[in-house]
Amino acid sequence: MDQFLLKNLLFFMLFGGVIDASELAESQPPRPNIVVILCDDLGYGDLACFGHPHIRTPNLDRLAKGGIRFTDCYSAAPVCSPSRVGLLTGRNPNRAGIYDWIPRGHAMHLAADQPTLASMLGDAGYDTGLFGKWHCNGLFNKPDQPQPNDHGFDHWYATQNNAAPSHENPTNFVRNGDPVGPQVGFSCQLVAQEASHWIRSRKDQSKPFFSFVCFHEPHEPVASPMELVEGYTAVASNADQAQYFANVENMDAAVGDLMKTLQELGHEENTLIFFSSDNGPETLDRYKTANRSHGSPGSLRGMKLWIYEGGIRVPGIAYWPKSIAPGQTVCEPVCSLDLLPTFANISGGRIDKTKPIDGTDLTDLLMQGASPKRHTPLYWFYYRAYPKPKAALRDGDWMVLGHWDGPDLGPGGSVQQGDTDLIKQHKLVGFELYNIKNDPMQSQDLAGSEPERLDRLARKLREKYTQIQTEGRSWDK
Repeated sequence: MDQFLLKNLLFFMLFGGVIDASELAESQPPRPNIVVILCDDLGYGDLACFGHPHIRTPNLDRLAKGGIRFTDCYSAAPVCSPSRVGLLTGRNPNRAGIYDWIPRGHAMHLAADQPTLASMLGDAGYDTGLFGKWHCNGLFNKPDQPQPNDHGFDHWYATQNNAAPSHENPTNFVRNGDPVGPQVGFSCQLVAQEASHWIRSRKDQSKPFFSFVCFHEPHEPVASPMELVEGYTAVASNADQAQYFANVENMDAAVGDLMKTLQELGHEENTLIFFSSDNGPETLDRYKTANRSHGSPGSLRGMKLWIYEGGIRVPGIAYWPKSIAPGQTVCEPVCSLDLLPTFANISGGRIDKTKPIDGTDLTDLLMQGASPKRHTPLYWFYYRAYPKPKAALRDGDWMVLGHWDGPDLGPGGSVQQGDTDLIKQHKLVGFELYNIKNDPMQSQDLAGSEPERLDRLARKLREKYTQIQTEGRSWDK
């Protein structure tokens, strides 16, 4: 039917007495609940369904088997705070001025003018809850910077950074602005319990909900239930590795607890669950409390803080029984930046178009298996990345990595006085090129043998880097 005729027919039906708008809305299928589960420093190879030979993850294995396992899933950054900001905004985090992890007391924060998943879904009629690690500001639970509720979360139960003093019996959770105090149990179970209680106790159970579940596990300092640790002593190389293996299994058990709640309430069928990690695994013994950080990047090159694949490629699972066919393995590149435009389409939410969005709507990929049409390639920049490459861009099967002419600061220090000037002044001057499909380990640099491709992709990466330099804000320590 001609689009003009169709629009006039709909107008006549709505305003000519055939049906009214409320009846039309009621005739639409119910919008899905949305649950995003984000782990902290979980490596690409840390789950059984992603090839780990020892760690038991039956609940996540079930989700992967019942939905989509993404082989080429990327975080928004190779380090924590930028990755979380990218997921929440659908934008490269450098655009928002989030260049590195945010220490307590730092001026760097997700500004109030940055639209988020939670604010978008809240405006679309969703209840919204945050549970676990926040790490999007330095002045946590203080009026000087925006807090989770200022970014659209109706309910929040969170920490600024890691669970302290460890995953066991944490003391630093805050619930809707009120410190909770010492708690008994492990962080992942406490987070899952709070999320479950919130889902059960919402005033209007007919409303859809968005739950952002941010486990602290398996980020250091690692602490795990001894009954799980004992199950790995025969296969682990030492007691610290057994602790790490058990930590991932305990997180998986918390996923199982959350799934049980969804099942009991009849929500599982129409709940879209997306599971991933904020970045690659921590390097063992990089500092004192990383003595139990035995995470695995699988066969990928690099770790957390690297722009190579091991720092940014992470486990990815999508599960939605009502709309996603089970048993799929998808090799199409996807990224946490894609969640905002995808959820906007699925929920009927409106994207704020005053700021550029880097993510791409994955609805057709999830529901029909159709490749998304990216309006912009996936790209990353981390000025303290280790080793030399500081920027990367993926276009199809190809990945270009850029070196810059600034100082090699190394990871760990976060944003110091004058760092923003370095970011805005320096240029990308040298490049590496890899065919990621054929060489996921990035062992063969093809920059010398593919000069035309290198030039084309390097220009794209420089263009994106220039946008970051222009848009990203400056901070003082």
